[in-house]
Amino acid sequence: MPAITIIALYALAAINVTSFCLFWYDKHAARKGWRRIRERTLLQSAFFGGSIGALAGRKVFRHKTRKEPFRTRLLLIVRLQTIATIAFAILASGALDTFARLF
Repeated sequence: MPAITIIALYALAAINVTSFCLFWYDKHAARKGWRRIRERTLLQSAFFGGSIGALAGRKVFRHKTRKEPFRTRLLLIVRLQTIATIAFAILASGALDTFARLF
C-alpha cells in the first residue's frame, strides 16, 4: 500500500475519533451545565471526514438525535460523502474508461 494511502487512512481515523470525542464532550458538558460545543463545529468535524465518528457518537451518547435542523444537516453530509466515495471508487477502478471505450 502506498505511503500516501496509509497517511490518508490514519488522518481519516484521527478525524473520526476526534468527532466521536466532540460528541462525548458536548453531551457531558450538557449534563454538567458547562459551556457547549457549537453545532457548527460538530457539523464541520463530520464534513471534513468525521461523519462515521459523528454518527457513532450520536448513537452511543444519544446526543442530538431529535434536534432539527442538526439531524437533517448531519444526514445530508453523510449522504454527500457516500456519493463522493462511490464516485471516487468508480473513477479509481477504471470502470468509466471501459465504458467509454464502447463508444
